[in-house]
Amino acid sequence: MDSRPAHQPIRVVFVLLPGSLVLDWAGPAEALRIANQRLRAMGQPERFAIEFASPRPTAIGSVGVAMSGLAELPAQWNGPGWVVLVGQPGDRIAIDTPEAQDMLHWLRGQRFERGRLELVTICAGAVLAAHAGALAGRRATTHHHHLGELSAVEPRCDVVSNRVFVIDPPLYSSAGVTTGIDLVLHRIAELCGEALAAQVAQTMVVALRRGPNDPELSPFLAYRNHLHAALHRVQDAVSEQPQAEWSVPRMAEVGHTSSRHLTRLFVEHAGVAPLAYLRRLRLATAQLALASGASVTRAAEQSGFGSDTQLRRAWHQFGLPGSPSEAQSASGV
Repeated sequence: MDSRPAHQPIRVVFVLLPGSLVLDWAGPAEALRIANQRLRAMGQPERFAIEFASPRPTAIGSVGVAMSGLAELPAQWNGPGWVVLVGQPGDRIAIDTPEAQDMLHWLRGQRFERGRLELVTICAGAVLAAHAGALAGRRATTHHHHLGELSAVEPRCDVVSNRVFVIDPPLYSSAGVTTGIDLVLHRIAELCGEALAAQVAQTMVVALRRGPNDPELSPFLAYRNHLHAALHRVQDAVSEQPQAEWSVPRMAEVGHTSSRHLTRLFVEHAGVAPLAYLRRLRLATAQLALASGASVTRAAEQSGFGSDTQLRRAWHQFGLPGSPSEAQSASGV
């Protein structure tokens, strides 16, 4: 989870031009809005301050929707921020309009730095970033129709194909359209925790992909591709506090059902038994703690395992490589 002070929200500025693909910015913006909503519900401050900016106060989007009241492109940044560039329709990205030229001039004046001002590109937004010189020496991806164009515009960029998104801080690029949601979910997980990201994804009813290279789902994200409200309520509660003293009867209380019925719901809709689901979440929590440099004993305590022995037993039960001790040593902390 991100270590920035919770009172310092990230200013997320979606930069819109005439013709900007609506789904490129609307989906990620909704994910951030829902994350803020979930944080408020838990009594925590919002983490994202969402803005829409443009060289002009109005613009017509890709499907003909009129976007008005757009803010000016930021003249300065006070605190952490993201610049989000989105794609446009067409085989090539036109930069000969006055709006595009003004935006590129502004973008060239930005100084991107990890944790301070970061650049997020969705779809062919990477091509716009390349025209501004922001991708030299970086790894990035874009929509498959624009991979060749991106390489031609910025030969010094390591263009990666066949990826949902690519992370090369302070640059975060996604392949296009719905993959912008995948990228933002990944960033929400980094900043606010995987449990919250899973709740956002479930609210949006989107498929869950863990990250740019991971072939498997995180346990916080797995077992959630169903629409049963009571079961999601239980999974939300357990994922928020996996270290709590959970039992099947206590889970059933959260779901307002019986223990036997809850077990049937887990098996039918999630494909896993309740206590096996709990152990997987606790194991994932322990892995995160070990990766952060916690001792095996401390990781066991933080994740809800009663002892080092129980953590080691679960580690081997679920076939994780090595041992908790080796994972702690590999953290290098």
